[in-house]
Amino acid sequence: MTGNQNYINHVALVLDASSSMSHLSRKVVEVADQQIAYLARRSQELDQETRVTVYVFADKVECAIYDKDVLRMPSLKQLYRAGGMTALLAATLKSQGELAQTAQLYGDHSFLTFVLTDGQENASHRCPDAPSRDPRELVQAVAKMIETQQDNWTLAVLVPDQMGKREAMQCGFPKDNIAVWDATSTQGLEEAGQVIRQATENFMAGRAQGIRGSRAVFSTGAEAVNKDTIKAAGLTPVNPSDYQLIPVARDAAIRDWVVECGHTYRTGCAFYQLSKPEKVQAQKQIAVLEKKTDRVYTGPEARTLLGLPNTEARVKPDHNDDFTIFVQSTSVNRKLVPHTRLLLMI
Repeated sequence: MTGNQNYINHVALVLDASSSMSHLSRKVVEVADQQIAYLARRSQELDQETRVTVYVFADKVECAIYDKDVLRMPSLKQLYRAGGMTALLAATLKSQGELAQTAQLYGDHSFLTFVLTDGQENASHRCPDAPSRDPRELVQAVAKMIETQQDNWTLAVLVPDQMGKREAMQCGFPKDNIAVWDATSTQGLEEAGQVIRQATENFMAGRAQGIRGSRAVFSTGAEAVNKDTIKAAGLTPVNPSDYQLIPVARDAAIRDWVVECGHTYRTGCAFYQLSKPEKVQAQKQIAVLEKKTDRVYTGPEARTLLGLPNTEARVKPDHNDDFTIFVQSTSVNRKLVPHTRLLLMI
């Protein structure tokens, strides 16, 4: 292997083309084309080669485009036609099985697949591509395949409701690689496209930091943080003499509390503990605290680690036993939550 490796991303869209998607047909093409245009732009900006594969499935599973350079992709207009049932498991197995035959020579290859469906599996058992006619065996086959995929594979699915989410979990999809979308409207599909784009951004930014795959591709928050991802993102701890952790004892505005605790307040010096989902602006820094050691990590890589793009994005505090997220405050009135902590850069 040479030291200066080429990053090569193999991104696949596996799209439900069953009859119930008919009313969304034009929007599916539009959203997929937008995703491909976005991938082309980001590939050039990040200097990562990206190759795109598209599968469509109904009663049968068809590969419409295979591993094609993203800069040379046609529109999906001629390739997407809705009609038939939903061979979801067969589509998942066929797409991953065929992509696994892609050559991975000379370069750092990574595979990212998004399966989009508006309904439950109902046709794989009679699909010519399925390895079995028994629905239970098909579920087991998908679960086994996901479990044995290498660390440079990321498989995610968008489902229409909680029942779809439960079924996806039974098939072995990691819970943070499952997103629920509103399959009843073009607006819902538009939003699903934004979720896919955000997840792809997280993935490509992570690639640049040496992360090869993700089991939390839809997670933007504390769940994405662990010792391995910190190391892969190249985060180094802040010198302990450069910060202080201050307990928040009551409701107070951030500047008032800093001053009350005997410190000088400068705009941007204080970070509040993330305690509810909220939007974080592009210019705000993020700090990650290791609970066991009170070690703090910050810098632009901390945003990347949480899957935050360089634009405003929504972040969840999530539940993480080992790490806590802090967000830089640029206002003097930010209300602090009692029983949290304040991170003060000295």
